Amino acid sequence: MLTTIILVILVLALIGALPAWPHAANWGYGPSGIIGVILVVLIVLLLMGRI
Repeated sequence: MLTTIILVILVLALIGALPAWPHAANWGYGPSGIIGVILVVLIVLLLMGRI
Protein backbone atom coordinates (compact mmCIF):
# COMPACT_ATOMS: atom_id res chain seq x y z
CA MET A 1 0.00 0.00 0.00
CA LEU A 2 2.77 2.43 0.94
CA THR A 3 4.78 1.57 -2.16
CA THR A 4 1.74 2.25 -4.37
CA ILE A 5 1.30 5.69 -2.84
CA ILE A 6 5.00 6.45 -3.25
CA LEU A 7 4.94 5.33 -6.89
CA VAL A 8 1.90 7.50 -7.67
CA ILE A 9 3.50 10.55 -6.04
CA LEU A 10 6.77 9.92 -7.92
CA VAL A 11 5.00 9.61 -11.29
CA LEU A 12 3.04 12.82 -10.66
CA ALA A 13 6.26 14.61 -9.68
CA LEU A 14 7.98 13.40 -12.85
CA ILE A 15 5.12 14.65 -15.01
CA GLY A 16 5.04 17.98 -13.16
CA ALA A 17 8.79 18.49 -13.53
CA LEU A 18 8.76 18.27 -17.32
CA PRO A 19 9.70 21.64 -18.84
CA ALA A 20 6.88 21.32 -21.39
CA TRP A 21 4.50 23.27 -19.17
CA PRO A 22 4.64 27.08 -19.59
CA HIS A 23 5.00 27.75 -15.87
CA ALA A 24 8.01 25.39 -15.65
CA ALA A 25 9.96 26.67 -18.64
CA ASN A 26 12.55 28.60 -16.59
CA TRP A 27 13.01 26.13 -13.73
CA GLY A 28 16.09 24.47 -15.21
CA TYR A 29 17.38 21.25 -13.64
CA GLY A 30 16.06 21.90 -10.13
CA PRO A 31 12.90 19.77 -10.11
CA SER A 32 14.49 16.86 -11.96
CA GLY A 33 17.46 16.95 -9.59
CA ILE A 34 15.19 16.78 -6.56
CA ILE A 35 13.23 13.92 -8.11
CA GLY A 36 16.51 12.14 -8.83
CA VAL A 37 17.58 12.42 -5.20
CA ILE A 38 14.20 11.12 -4.02
CA LEU A 39 14.50 8.22 -6.46
CA VAL A 40 17.98 7.31 -5.21
CA VAL A 41 16.78 7.40 -1.60
CA LEU A 42 13.81 5.17 -2.48
CA ILE A 43 16.07 2.67 -4.28
CA VAL A 44 18.43 2.52 -1.30
CA LEU A 45 15.49 2.00 1.07
CA LEU A 46 14.13 -0.77 -1.17
CA LEU A 47 17.50 -2.51 -1.28
CA MET A 48 17.82 -2.29 2.51
CA GLY A 49 14.33 -3.76 2.93
CA ARG A 50 12.86 -0.75 4.76
CA ILE A 51 9.99 -0.36 2.28
